[in-house]
Amino acid sequence: MDVDLVVVGAGLFGLTVAERMAVQRGRRVLLVDRRPVIGGNCFSEVDAATGIEVHRYGTHVFHTSNEGVWAYVNRFTRFTAYRHRVRTVHRGEVFPMPVNLATINQFFRTALRPDDARALIRAQAGASDPAAARDLETRAIALLGRPLYEAFVRDYTAKQWRTDPRLLPASVLSRLPLRFDYEDCYFEDRYQGVPVDGYTAWAERMVDDPRIEVRLGTDFLDPTQPVSRAAVAGRVPVVYTGPLDAYFDHAEGELSWRTLDLEFEVHPVGDFQGTSVMNYADADTAFTRIHEFRHLHPERSYPRDRTVIAREFSRRATRADEPYYPVSSTADRAALLRYRAAARAEPGVTFGGRLGSYQYLDMHMAIASALTLADRL
Repeated sequence: MDVDLVVVGAGLFGLTVAERMAVQRGRRVLLVDRRPVIGGNCFSEVDAATGIEVHRYGTHVFHTSNEGVWAYVNRFTRFTAYRHRVRTVHRGEVFPMPVNLATINQFFRTALRPDDARALIRAQAGASDPAAARDLETRAIALLGRPLYEAFVRDYTAKQWRTDPRLLPASVLSRLPLRFDYEDCYFEDRYQGVPVDGYTAWAERMVDDPRIEVRLGTDFLDPTQPVSRAAVAGRVPVVYTGPLDAYFDHAEGELSWRTLDLEFEVHPVGDFQGTSVMNYADADTAFTRIHEFRHLHPERSYPRDRTVIAREFSRRATRADEPYYPVSSTADRAALLRYRAAARAEPGVTFGGRLGSYQYLDMHMAIASALTLADRL
């Protein structure tokens, strides 16, 4: 095999490693992915029936405060000025999310000022320290108080992760801020937006180099394929970004993964829900949220009589599914330690990305991690 490096997985982590090793180091890189598309879960395409660009694996908004990451991604795409604003439905009423002063006042039917709202939440949260909490439920109650936790977090989290919140690590809640003002932008990072011409165009530019060969529809763990673990590992350096437990044939047991089912629909209206993402917090609604993709590009001229939505259902992944997120429950931790020890001992293979490291990474975190790895390789 006439290459210097094989990268397994064409998500943002794998794309970044491949691009840096080819462009910065002059290496010949073979990038493989078992999916037929490039970009991993960020893959986007134009819906043929409406002309609206849809995110096939759920809404993705790029955000970062890392100057180096922001400078790097702007080599390949420009970003819109889109700001992500999410709403959540609880008992038939729509609230701003994440919890801010508007959410608090609407929920408690009050008109509290910031200091009064802080005092109310402190009284409901008790004396617990959120930073000391080990599980999600304990941290959420210490941060929000029990009424807000039960309304907006408990059942939504249980649906989303298919796990009792008491069994999830407290770190899962780190993405959800609590605000005592009326700021309703979901992310707090300095830089935010959606690629002007979509995620797929961005991904394609990252591998637009003669030293990078891309082979899609290639399962690295299938020994019958010419580019496989059996044929490559130990002969050519590998960066592997697939599921950590699958690489080792689940020898230490199966890690818990979450996957998504998205049901797409075209509706004969110009606007279905008024925002890009609407969460559904109650246990009696089977889906977790509805995406409406037209709102991600308000600068575009989309049809006024058609729109595309996707209902998102979350469930535990089986081996046949595409895993999206590591669950990292209490039961996973012992097996994870054994898998990480095996990964360190695997000659010529470096593990990374969300699946390969078994940790939740936002897009900017995956890119930052990949840039660090490319400097080290």
